[in-house]
Amino acid sequence: MSSVLSGLKVAVLGGDDRELVLICELVKMGATVAVAGFPKDKVTHGAFGVSTVEEACKDAEVVILPLPGTNAEGVIRAVYAEGNLLLTENAIKSIASQALVIIGTARPFLRKWSEQYGFTLLEVNDMDELAILNSIPTAEGAIQIAMEETRLAIHGSRSCVIGFGRVGITLARTLKAMGAEVTVVARNPGQLARAYEMSCARADYSQLRDIVNSTDVIYNTVPQLILDHSILKYANPDLLIIDLATQPGGTDFEAANALGIKAILAPGLPGKVAPLFAGRILADVIPRLIISELAKMEKNLLLVSKEV
Repeated sequence: MSSVLSGLKVAVLGGDDRELVLICELVKMGATVAVAGFPKDKVTHGAFGVSTVEEACKDAEVVILPLPGTNAEGVIRAVYAEGNLLLTENAIKSIASQALVIIGTARPFLRKWSEQYGFTLLEVNDMDELAILNSIPTAEGAIQIAMEETRLAIHGSRSCVIGFGRVGITLARTLKAMGAEVTVVARNPGQLARAYEMSCARADYSQLRDIVNSTDVIYNTVPQLILDHSILKYANPDLLIIDLATQPGGTDFEAANALGIKAILAPGLPGKVAPLFAGRILADVIPRLIISELAKMEKNLLLVSKEV
């Protein structure tokens, strides 16, 4: 058993089955782990299940929140919690001095607290080593939804991928491998060139009205309103929209419902369709990030002490 994190107090707040895999790894590495948001019978031997966020955070040197993070009110995504798991300012004030807080993407209030209380905030959703690997179960999960929600085969289906970042690339490549006709919508000329190299059709956002009328399934990956009423009113009635962007997604779901268009918001698919695979990604990456960041912090403290 590795003891590289021996003596380090870590708070894990909420999440899903992915975090359970991560907790096991942290315990194996010697960390003292307090867990909030899970029933105690799900918490691995060697970790401590606690009742509140405040209790978990007290004197914690590292705080880990789930990749989906919190909503604007501070409610942490916690699929096993009986009630709302809330990240409060009092909880943050109780963490150790110079602590490290890890989250997928932070809300403005958490960034503000980072400046106010002096902890290091590490946002990991945009890190390639996590995002590229997580794009695999995301793509597979999105295609699974398409197969369940339509009467079509993926092979020969007219599919559109909006946005061509890490998820969009993996999704388009997987759809192409399954025989779908894929159109990629993006603004970046380099991304459109990559889509062409992958034998995908290319389009820009001005063409969305025509695309929604002639497409079977649209997969949106862009976290801003793209498919609004002005676009959706041109959609064919059998169109399926699968929105993979962070809540609230890039689709006007109210307009889609009023127009009779099936639109599904599907964030966080790795934890739903492949929690063991996605958990192993976290268990591999997060401890290494902790070690790296703590080493940086220690180096900075040494530099400051020498200057003094």
